[in-house]
Amino acid sequence: MKIRVGQGYDVHRWVKGRPFILGGVEISSDFGPMGHSDADLVCHALCDALLGAANMRNIGYHFSDKDPIWKGVASTLLLKKVLEMIREKGWEVGNVDVTVVLDQPKLNPHIPSIKENLALVMDLDVDQISVKATTSEGLGFVGRQEGISAMAVALIQAK
Repeated sequence: MKIRVGQGYDVHRWVKGRPFILGGVEISSDFGPMGHSDADLVCHALCDALLGAANMRNIGYHFSDKDPIWKGVASTLLLKKVLEMIREKGWEVGNVDVTVVLDQPKLNPHIPSIKENLALVMDLDVDQISVKATTSEGLGFVGRQEGISAMAVALIQAK
């Protein structure tokens, strides 16, 4: 069996009054990540992990933040497009694993909804999707509540 692994990373600055969307799920918060699209870090990190595994560059290459067509777009749409692209090259997703790093708000209550929504968007079993949250223990830009980051790993396999 032919398999590949890719990793993705995304970071965004917190902005007061922006929606906070992760994995296509809106989370109640006074702050949200700033970005050209909806700034969904989970979807962005997953896109980069999948594209990396398929040796297809990165999200910025395919969906430039200089292109007005992507302004305000739902990142779940970008994730769907990435999945179409890797599937056209003969790859299927084995599993994905995402870690979100933030101190507030707490994500644990939202993780089941995020996983379920990603399963729908990615046309996968919920069991193929892992989403975790951790804090930075008050350190760095995350600890100072200046921003949020997410990391993802994706395993893909030849059809």
